[in-house]
Amino acid sequence: MNKIIKGIVHGNTIELDKNLGIIDGQKVEIVINISKSTKQWGDGIRRSAGGWADYPEMDAIMEKIQKSR
Repeated sequence: MNKIIKGIVHGNTIELDKNLGIIDGQKVEIVINISKSTKQWGDGIRRSAGGWADYPEMDAIMEKIQKSR
């Protein structure tokens, strides 16, 4: 029997998305295929860009932070 189940690796443990439906202690053989990430590096910052656009005081706040460094 073959099943495709997705999961996430945490160290030496793989957390599966759903119950396999097999008995505890059953021996299994595992084939690992690494899924491509749907997220690309930098997506978070691109989504947050412009978050302060309607906050006119932000320029003064950022200037104050820069001067305090």
